[in-house]
Amino acid sequence: MQINDNYLNLKDSYLFSTIAKKVSQYKEKYPEKKVISLGIGDVTLPLCETVVEAMKNAVLEMGTKEGFRGYGPEQGYGFLKLAVMNYYKDRNISLDENEIFISDGAKSDLGNILDIFSQDNTVLIPDPVYPVYVDTNIMAGRKILYMDANEENNFLPMPDKNIKADIIYLCSPNNPTGAVYNKNQLKAWVDYALDCGAIILFDAAYEAFIQDKDCPRSIYEIEGAKKCAIEFCSLSKTAGFTGTRCGYTIVPNALIFDNTSLNKLWLRRQTTKFNGVPYIIQRGAEAVFTEKGQKEIKENIKYYLENARIISETLSKMGIWFVGGKNSPYIWLKCPNNMSSWEFFDYLLENANIVGTPGAGFGKNGEGFFRLSSFGNREDVIKAMEKISTIK
Repeated sequence: MQINDNYLNLKDSYLFSTIAKKVSQYKEKYPEKKVISLGIGDVTLPLCETVVEAMKNAVLEMGTKEGFRGYGPEQGYGFLKLAVMNYYKDRNISLDENEIFISDGAKSDLGNILDIFSQDNTVLIPDPVYPVYVDTNIMAGRKILYMDANEENNFLPMPDKNIKADIIYLCSPNNPTGAVYNKNQLKAWVDYALDCGAIILFDAAYEAFIQDKDCPRSIYEIEGAKKCAIEFCSLSKTAGFTGTRCGYTIVPNALIFDNTSLNKLWLRRQTTKFNGVPYIIQRGAEAVFTEKGQKEIKENIKYYLENARIISETLSKMGIWFVGGKNSPYIWLKCPNNMSSWEFFDYLLENANIVGTPGAGFGKNGEGFFRLSSFGNREDVIKAMEKISTIK
C-alpha cells in the first residue's frame, strides 16, 4: 500500500488558527475589552422567512407516508433545477435542465470537478487566491502556474498569450480581494481559453452582490463561454446557506474536449461518488428563487453591502488604497505605513480591538494587504470604523 504523497506537498494552513490564537491571548490579557471581528467569511443574518417556511413544510411532508422521500437524484430534484433555470433565464441565459447539477456548495464541486480532468493538465491560478484552488491541485500532483494579481492591475489579472494553461481558475467577485471583472475583461479570458483549448472554472459564489450592470454575474453572459467554462455557484452567501449547504454547478452540453462531453463525465462522477443534497434543503433552496424569496434575500445582501459602503467610505477618507466593497462583501486594503499583513493585524488588534484577515495568508501577493469583511452586524461595523478612523 502506498499513500498519495502529493498530500505531503501541502503547506500547513496556519492563517485562521494563528488568528484565533492571537485573539484568544489578547482577550485573556484584556478581558474587559470587546473585540470586533471584521475578518469573518461567514454570514451572520438568519435564513429568510420564505426559506424557513419551505423547509418546515418539507419536514412535515417527509413525516407522512405519501410525502416521504428516500434517495433522491444525485444531480438534484427537477423542481430546484427548474428554479435555477428560470433564475438564469431572467438574465437572458438559456440553460437545459441536464446542464444544472445541484451540490452541497461551491467548495466541494470546485475540488471534485478535478476528477474528470487528467493530472497532466497545467493549471493557472491567481495569487492571492482562495486556498481550495491551489490545495486540490497539489493533492492531484498537477503543475501550477500563478498569475499575478496586484495593485497595478487592481487585483484583476488578465491573460498572457505567452502562457499556456489547460485549466484556469477565475473568481468574480473575488475572494479574498473583492475585485470584480467587467464584461470586456471576462471576454478577454473567454477568448484566451477558446484559443488555448482550455477550460475556465468560474467561481460565481458572490454573484448576487454585483450591482453594476457592466459586471457579469455569470460568465455565460459572455459569448462563447458555454464552449469553455464551467460555472460554480453557492447559496451560502447569497441566501445564508453556510450552515445549510446547497449550491449548483453548470456544465454546458457544448463543452466537448477530446471528442468527449464534460457534462456526461461529470454526471458519471456525481452518480458514482455523490448521493445528492437532502430533499428538505432543496425545498428551502427552491424558495430562494421565488419572488418573495428573492425580495427577502436581496434585503440581506443590501444590509451587507451597506456595511461594505461604511467600511469603504472610512478607508477613502483616511486615504487608504483598497479594492472591493462596492459589488462584493470583501474589502481588500493596502496596509498603511508599509506594514506587513501580520504587523497590521497586530496593530489593529492592539489599538482598535479589531480583527481582520492578513492578506499574506492567501498567497505571496497578499503580503502587505489585508481583508475586511462586511458580514458582521451594523453596530459592530460602525463602531469599528469609528475606532479605525481615530488611529494613526
